[in-house]
Amino acid sequence: MDSLNYSAKNIVTLKGLEAVRKRPGMYIGSTDVNGLHHLVWEIFDNSVDEVLAGYATDIKVTLKKDGSVVIEDNGRGIPVDMHSSGKTGVETVFTELHAGGKFNNDAYKTAGGLHGVGSSVVNALSTNLNVLVFRDKKMYETKFENGDNIIQRTKEIGPTSKRGTMVQFWPNYAIFKNTKLSYEVICERLRESAFLLSNLRIVVNDENTNQKEEFHYKEGIKSFVSFINQNKAVISDIFYVNEKNQKTGIEIEIGMQYNDGYSETIVSFANNVKTRDGGTHESAFKSILTKVINDYAREKGFLKSRDTNFEGSDIREGIVAIISVKVPEAILEFVGQTKDKLSTPEVKKVIEESIQKHLYFWLNENKKNSEKILLKSKQSREAREAARKARNETRKAKDKMSEVKILSGKLTPAQSTKASEKELYLVEGDSAGGSAKLGRDRKFQAILPLRGKVLNTEKARLIDILKNEEIATIINCINAGIGSEFKIENVKYHKIIIMTDADTDGAHIQILLLTFFFRYMKPLIAAGMLYIAQPPLFKVSFNNKNKKENMYFWSEEELKEFIQKNSSKSLEIQRYKGLGEMNSDQLWETTMDPKTRTLIKVTIQDEAIVERRVSTLMGDAVEPRKEWINKNVEFTLEDNFEINNKSNEII
Repeated sequence: MDSLNYSAKNIVTLKGLEAVRKRPGMYIGSTDVNGLHHLVWEIFDNSVDEVLAGYATDIKVTLKKDGSVVIEDNGRGIPVDMHSSGKTGVETVFTELHAGGKFNNDAYKTAGGLHGVGSSVVNALSTNLNVLVFRDKKMYETKFENGDNIIQRTKEIGPTSKRGTMVQFWPNYAIFKNTKLSYEVICERLRESAFLLSNLRIVVNDENTNQKEEFHYKEGIKSFVSFINQNKAVISDIFYVNEKNQKTGIEIEIGMQYNDGYSETIVSFANNVKTRDGGTHESAFKSILTKVINDYAREKGFLKSRDTNFEGSDIREGIVAIISVKVPEAILEFVGQTKDKLSTPEVKKVIEESIQKHLYFWLNENKKNSEKILLKSKQSREAREAARKARNETRKAKDKMSEVKILSGKLTPAQSTKASEKELYLVEGDSAGGSAKLGRDRKFQAILPLRGKVLNTEKARLIDILKNEEIATIINCINAGIGSEFKIENVKYHKIIIMTDADTDGAHIQILLLTFFFRYMKPLIAAGMLYIAQPPLFKVSFNNKNKKENMYFWSEEELKEFIQKNSSKSLEIQRYKGLGEMNSDQLWETTMDPKTRTLIKVTIQDEAIVERRVSTLMGDAVEPRKEWINKNVEFTLEDNFEINNKSNEII
């Protein structure tokens, strides 16, 4: 385009849902597997809003063999009468952005979702979408194609005894490339909603695998707390409160229980939407919990006049708490559009008054629980003070030169001083570390070989973690502190990349490091700074027009397909059993070059699920781990995998 001839004709107006298809990431975050599942969440959350409003009790989600999803509820049914726009209610909701009943406080007192954007966005990103509405003993059908193309106007198609809405949509896989809906992911997310709404029954059915799950928890959030603590040794009963403030209309439901672990798990929701960054409800809970426990400890003589109060982190060690608030739409406020952080100020006072009253009473009525909680807080404080003392002594013992010397024996630093462009590779073993050092781009890539055993931080206190040489070196290299003292702004590298062998030992080191980062540097994950490298499993060499070429493969399936297509060629196949078998140039080309490498970004989609998974896989209890492995891991004998170089077959 000639910039000098810029005029009105250069301005493009995107009509209807065209804007969503043009920039889907603006509406659902991404077009990867997370974005694909987001379509399910949006339609499902509309059904949940009917539950919140008191009109629905059942939601059914079905994954069909043709790749479509069916979501049905027994709510009121989307209005089918004519809207002022000239379209029916159904047609309007699924073709117009910012159209829906949630804008009307009379229709929904409390609601989640994207405020009317969700349904139309799902339609825009689907090849087809069909809606059946069951209202007033009549059944109505509406059909859409490629978003706002209505191929069948809303029409009555027969009588019915049912009520509610059924939506079936076919995601546009040209937009969501190389993605697939996961039955397990859907079950985990929907189970959470069942915990939050004790009157809701959810059925999930996968017709592809004939799997079926039903979720219905009469004890709601109490069941949620028990679910997270299932594989942990609990030291208290569940404290639970559920009440509605008549003045503000805010309803709070909170469940809390202590286990003998060293981490805290607090998961919060506002109108059934997870608030990943917390907000006024979470901060209010933390502050009033600290105050009540300290006041109780002093009153009972557990804290003497000379003692300082317990810090919040002391009191929250080993806690699992679920905080759910339902806030009237009129006063509901979030920070930003993502709804990850609640900012409604009225929530603070409601939670503080409720916890002050009910928790103080509970502590007095449950003396054994109270004693264990106070003892746990005291032990946490002692461990924290010991760890702080150990850190201070370590700092005093090292002058600047000696610390540089200690790190220089392990760390090969990058030349750049800009954290935003630097990468730190945590590499398994000296051999792989040597290849990585030779193959890297020294301007922005630093290499830290891990020589000793990485500690399982799930089973260790902070003071013991700091004594582990490998963990201590990682902490020093990242330079942002640890635990409650971690400061994301001090991180020296904006990409921390775990690079291990593609075998069971490498996977074990990965999970040990991921456990450490989840427990003690969680903001690093939240900021999108932690990654896992993907080294290839195979190298295939062959002659192409008298020139030797190499190709790399990351799975057996890819290799099999290549061999079948090139059966006439003489192929030399090498399986890498470790990073150390790769030359430095091969390691750079396949795993470290930003232009050609593949990295997996580590994210926390559901902290409650991650918490439970980490405690299952890394905790002390053997049976839950064995049960999970038997259910989720397919074992194969590596000895059965061989390559017959004569016939280029995998046997």
